[in-house]
Amino acid sequence: MEIITKYFPNLTPEQTSQFAQLYDLYTDWNSKINVISRKDIENLYERHVLHSLGIAKVISFRPETHVMDLGCGGGFPGIPLAILFPEVQFHLVDSIGKKVRVAQEVANAIGLKNVTFSHARGEEIKEKYDFVVTRAVMSLVELIKCVRKNIDHTQRNSLTNGIIALKGGELDSEMASMRNICTTWDLSQYFDEPFFETKKVVHVSVK
Repeated sequence: MEIITKYFPNLTPEQTSQFAQLYDLYTDWNSKINVISRKDIENLYERHVLHSLGIAKVISFRPETHVMDLGCGGGFPGIPLAILFPEVQFHLVDSIGKKVRVAQEVANAIGLKNVTFSHARGEEIKEKYDFVVTRAVMSLVELIKCVRKNIDHTQRNSLTNGIIALKGGELDSEMASMRNICTTWDLSQYFDEPFFETKKVVHVSVK
């Protein structure tokens, strides 16, 4: 938990409590439904919670922003972001029902009021959002095709509406055809831990 307050020192008591509850909740649920690898659960705050919050280092979502987390798994990056931005609406989507259930149970347990859930594929979601966030569920080209229909045209934030993806490793070939619509940030410039040396946030403007 200390790693979260290290980089986000201005949390409210409620936010601090919500983040602090995540370890026991995910450890318990992971023993029933495996949504996080067994070896990773010990590194929950670094590799899942803080990684998710890397998005908050490149954009501070304004109140009333609507965000879809596509391929949320057990709730990342959506749940940490929903804790950090209580005035933003998050809709978490995954095609695997048991993962959606875990995310929903965790959100309920910590009292999150700004999240909704769908057990569905991205193609089935028709609503409009300012941003779609994701942790490497598919290539950026496929992602654009899948969610272009969901991107609202009304601008509320400092970044253009579109996709914000957490990615790792070499991205040059994946981004070669979309240089003019992509911006990348190395998470190593925000977080000191070796885990983040190859991690990036990618913003794709979708019009």
